[in-house]
Amino acid sequence: WFTGLKASEFSIATTTQFYDPRRGDWSLELLDRLGIPTHFLTPVVAPGHKLGGLRKPLVDATGAKRLTVVAPACHDTGSAVAAVPAATPDYAYISSGTWSLMGVEITQPIVNERALEYNFTNEGGVCGTFRFLKNIMGLWLVQESRREWQRQGDDYSYDDITRMASEAPAFGAIVEPDDASFLRPGDMPGRIAEFCVKTGQTPPQTRGGIVRCALESLALKYRWVLNCLEELQGKRLEVVHIVGGGTQNALLNQFAADAMNRPVITGPIEATATGNILMQAIALGHLGSLADARQVVRNSFDVTAYEPQNPAPWDEAYEKYLSVAARAKCQQ
Repeated sequence: WFTGLKASEFSIATTTQFYDPRRGDWSLELLDRLGIPTHFLTPVVAPGHKLGGLRKPLVDATGAKRLTVVAPACHDTGSAVAAVPAATPDYAYISSGTWSLMGVEITQPIVNERALEYNFTNEGGVCGTFRFLKNIMGLWLVQESRREWQRQGDDYSYDDITRMASEAPAFGAIVEPDDASFLRPGDMPGRIAEFCVKTGQTPPQTRGGIVRCALESLALKYRWVLNCLEELQGKRLEVVHIVGGGTQNALLNQFAADAMNRPVITGPIEATATGNILMQAIALGHLGSLADARQVVRNSFDVTAYEPQNPAPWDEAYEKYLSVAARAKCQQ
């Protein structure tokens, strides 16, 4: 619409299951065998590709200059990861919001049976990278609990419910955040209670306890994913960067540092918009590389570091999480 040219951007193409990450192109043979037409597939372009100039009718209608149109990482997480302010390569990232997307940045896709078993995916990144990641249920459990309480007439702010969680007892019930019962909108506190009963646990008795259960369980899930990432890569990841709106939950950030026993660095909040702008800057020659772009992030945004403060109790909680997750899986 902007340029008159058609193209498929890499980070989006890799989420279609039509793309072969090893060959670096559409998997035409597979699509043909499945009887899926391919005539509509357009050439895949990398993030930072200059598509062309703004069409003259748009220039005339808007009075804008004949601007250069750039394809950023069109997938929101792709742009968010571009804005991770990492200074060293041995890190994991979490794009934290309604969903948590946790992974690493790699130059070659990881495609093997173990990755399939753990349900990891290779999504397109920027500057010749892949985002090897797992989708995790994020703050959805907290958001839906808050909405349910609003329906009941109690309009808590997120600060309110986080404070309530901080005051609740630690390590009560634990849930598997990715359990299918939590996918639907609705009475999330009721579903958390049902999950606890199903797995032989006493449900949280207070609203603060419900939120703490959700946050602790999510942090324990992060630990499981970190262990998987280290196994699949064959190396230790020294730090975890968290970006996105979920970084505003300081309690979860500290839980994550303690559960994973790793330093956690949070920020920027608006990582998707930041990464989009940075890829445009690289495309137009204002920045020379992804490393330069990340230096801009470090120079431009405040970040907060969380050091593990009390990781020992989380080891026992993690064993409980593994047991609960196994029981829930057996009952599906």
